[in-house]
Amino acid sequence: MSFHFDVLDPLLEKAAELRAVFHLDAVDRDKQGGRPLEQIRILKESGLPSAQIAKAYGGQGASWLTILRIVREFAKTDGSLAHLFGYHHLPLNLILFRGSSAQKEKWLSGSAAGNWIWSNSGNAMSKTSTGERIKGGWTINGSRPFSSGSHIADYIQISFENSAGERLTAAVPADRPGIVIVDDWDGIGQRQTGSGTVHFHDLRIDDDEMISAPSVPLTPYTSLTSLLQQSVLLNVFVGSAQGILEEGREYTVGSSRPWIYSGVERHIDDPWIKRQYGELYIRTLAAAELADKAARSLDAAYIQGPSLSHADRGAAAIDIATANLYAGEVGLAVSSEVFEVMGARSATQANGFDRFWRNVRTHTLHNPAEYKKRTVGAFVLTGEFPVPAIYR
Repeated sequence: MSFHFDVLDPLLEKAAELRAVFHLDAVDRDKQGGRPLEQIRILKESGLPSAQIAKAYGGQGASWLTILRIVREFAKTDGSLAHLFGYHHLPLNLILFRGSSAQKEKWLSGSAAGNWIWSNSGNAMSKTSTGERIKGGWTINGSRPFSSGSHIADYIQISFENSAGERLTAAVPADRPGIVIVDDWDGIGQRQTGSGTVHFHDLRIDDDEMISAPSVPLTPYTSLTSLLQQSVLLNVFVGSAQGILEEGREYTVGSSRPWIYSGVERHIDDPWIKRQYGELYIRTLAAAELADKAARSLDAAYIQGPSLSHADRGAAAIDIATANLYAGEVGLAVSSEVFEVMGARSATQANGFDRFWRNVRTHTLHNPAEYKKRTVGAFVLTGEFPVPAIYR
């Protein structure tokens, strides 16, 4: 059993090499939480952070299919690093979608040259940071929760509300005075994503660091950021299912013992064990196929640029919602049910197999499946595409 890609892609080959390195201490790092600084250093040295940036800005121009398969590859052992790598692309593409020509040249070219890591601290559900207009810029105070990646980032995309309650966005270096990153993330999973709180204490933002403006309407193209986010997460789910199935198989073959009433001498000869692994494998393969289909739809929408129509954007949104739904369900099921066929001795902290379920469970709660099912169901019944918004 293997979930290797059947394509010759040097970026995926590099990701597989990094995954092997990340795997060496993945269980221990999951227990420790904190900042995966050494792993981020290795990731930056690999050149993968610049992979998706367009060649015009010095990047490698990789497709979303490749980038999302890299996310999946990392998630086979470390959901946190998969999440950090995937989310790194969200602010980069927000700049591409809504930034000025000067901002694109400065930030995209700089990121490609330095393999910068980007993060965001702009949770749209929490209006807990505000900006006061000053000469030549803004002063920001307050905080923002769920600031994934801010603890290891070179640049941070931040959001805040002005006096009229409008949401504004900017990009600033992570080490700028006034940014205080709090190590308060206490989730049961994704332990090294740093998805906690960032405080702003009289943070100065210059006007040329502001990205677009509230008065600029959202278009199908500029609304793709939410689909990118959902695409990252669904591949974390698929990679987690693949990872626990690979580790579970290795454990079952090498360590599991047959149940006393099974009537077999080897655990793997038990018909129940064979059937269960067959079912989990088939479901995981199906999730991966849907994930690839969704990634290709995202590529097809992305390549159209500003001319992207509502219908084409909507078609991609349905494919991504469908893949996300199934990936979440499969990720949860596989990472839980595999314990039944590994046996009682597998359920130890030393083995660390539970990290896969905890990682998937943590993320699926942030975007309940029920509402995605309604979105897909509405399309099936009426042909209506979802209105671009957060999470869709």
